[in-house]
Amino acid sequence: MTTDRVDAAFAAVPREGFLPRSQRRRAAYDGPIPIGHGQTNSQPRTVEAMLRLLDVRPGDRVLDVGSGSGWTTGLLAHLTGPTGSVLGLELEPALVAFGRDNLGRRWPWARIDQARRGVLGDPDGAPYDRVLVSAGAEELPGELVDQLTPDGRLVIPVAGVMLLVEAGAEAPRITEHGYYRFVPLR
Repeated sequence: MTTDRVDAAFAAVPREGFLPRSQRRRAAYDGPIPIGHGQTNSQPRTVEAMLRLLDVRPGDRVLDVGSGSGWTTGLLAHLTGPTGSVLGLELEPALVAFGRDNLGRRWPWARIDQARRGVLGDPDGAPYDRVLVSAGAEELPGELVDQLTPDGRLVIPVAGVMLLVEAGAEAPRITEHGYYRFVPLR
């Protein structure tokens, strides 16, 4: 049996290393786990579904909005490999520090920065091949769609529905992929 790339990423980047010490015994739980500051480490099944939709390729430039504890940033770094780059953004300063500590020096092509209030994503660093958003928006943020390369992909929960946005020459193609609950995108 062959292991696919997403399965390999999950094996290489165990969730346990991205949880607060008090929660690490719950790493195998297939549900969200609190990481402090009103945030959660997302349900593994949900993260897996999002990563499969995102279809990260080696060498991609990836933006991880709402990086939290850094787990998705690490998973994305494994998927891009050293020829790619991953920028995680997080609003909560304590979680920026926690995520950075969790990433350590294992993936020098990945980092977590403090998100700027009132600025969604990283317009100055755009375009990105892939954008993953781990927080729920009320409506699809056009400013994130604008940060995609011409063949880029954005995965984001909007009004409880997981959307895959595929950039196109004329207009993005948007498809729905199930219902999910997330902390709000701020």
